[in-house]
Formats: sequence, C-alpha cells, structure tokens
Amino acid sequence: MPLVSIITPSWNVEGLIEETIRSVQSQSFADWELLIADDCSTDKTPEIIADIGARDPRVKLIRQAKNGGPALARQAAIDRAQGRYLAFLDSDDLWLPEKLERQLAFAKEKKAALSYTAFRRINETNTVTGRLIEVPASLTYGQLLKNTAIATLTAMVDREIAGPIAMKNEGYDDFCLWLSILKRGHTAYGLNEDLARYRVRGSSVSSRPVRSAKWVWQIYRNVEHLSLVRSAWCFAHWGARAWLKRREF
Repeated sequence: MPLVSIITPSWNVEGLIEETIRSVQSQSFADWELLIADDCSTDKTPEIIADIGARDPRVKLIRQAKNGGPALARQAAIDRAQGRYLAFLDSDDLWLPEKLERQLAFAKEKKAALSYTAFRRINETNTVTGRLIEVPASLTYGQLLKNTAIATLTAMVDREIAGPIAMKNEGYDDFCLWLSILKRGHTAYGLNEDLARYRVRGSSVSSRPVRSAKWVWQIYRNVEHLSLVRSAWCFAHWGARAWLKRREF
C-alpha cells in the first residue's frame, strides 16, 4: 500500500499534464500513487497519462464515464485511493521536489488531520509571478471561513485522523472539504515553506474572482448554513484576504 495517494482531476491539459506528472515523479519521497481522474478530455490528455502509467505503475489513469466537473473527478480518485494520506494536485500545477517529504514530516509532527504549505504562482510559460504566498501557522473552522490560505495543490489530509472524506459537487469543492474536516474539531496546520507552483491560466475553473466570490457565498449559506449576518462578516474578511492574495508584488 502506498503511504500517499495523490488526487488529480484532468481535462484537456495535453500541453501541461506531463510536466505535472514529472513534478510528482521527481519527489524525494517515492512511496506514492498518482490517481488522475480524466473528465472526458477531448484532446490527448488520457493517452499521455496512460503512456506514462505504462512505464510507471504508480501513475494511474481513471476515465470518467461522463464529464461532471472537478469535484466528481476528485471523488472518483479518492474512491480508488489506497494511501493513509491524501495529497491534492491539479493537472496544471507543480510541486517542488521536497514537497511530500517536508510536508509528511511536518504533518506527523503536528498530528495534523489537514496541513498546507506556502507556494508561488507561475504563468503558462513557467515564469514565477508575484511574491511568495505565505500561510498562517494554523486554522480552525471559524478562522478558515474567513480565509483563503489553503490552496488545493498544497493540501494534505491524514485520513486516519480526519475521518471520512467526501467531495461536495460545489464550486470550490476543495474549500467545502477543508471546512468539513475542521468542523469536526480538528485544526489545520500550515508549513510556511515554498514547496509548490500554482499555475494561473485564463481558462482555469477558479480564475474569475466574481464567480469565485459567488461560490463562497453559496457555501456559507447553502452548505454551512450560516446566518446572513455571520455570512456577511465572514465574506468581508474572505474578500479582503482574496484581494491581498491576488496582488502581485
């Protein structure tokens, strides 16, 4: 059984998926499986994944029967995962070579149900843009409601501590998952080290700030069932942090 199962949804990323896979294969920690759930790509994405998987059995292609979005693709990968730890990596993002090794040691030290790290942004030509996105040392459920600190490509879940893991088919399904874990009384811990590269693309699901804000509001009201007043209070804090996070300096 691999110790870490890496959860990756993919859709029409034939020009990027190989580099993402290579960033996993280059990890200093090697006891992993990479589960890539392809969401009915119309380009050569699944063929590229299958070809790499034929040479490295740790890379596993899951073909979705119909296009359902990243939440359902992530859930398909989670359903097949064998590892104690779940790490999340989108199909256009990258990890630095010591990401898994450093974060695993940190998560074990903290006995963390959920951990996350700092990261930098890159553009479509792999140029680093902006500053290091630093993270707070810890987050509770109430704090995460007002925060944008846990980027998907930096998150790691210890299933033995966190309990059952299930994605909600919502915009920002990842945010819903982190909240569901912390709502059980756990605290998330942040490793403030530069270990990942988040690729900013105009076509990415979360690239539109107005839509992102709408998704967060819907999570407050329809998933977490917060009151109107508490939703507005959390949203004001979330919006301010989101604006600061998007600034490049």
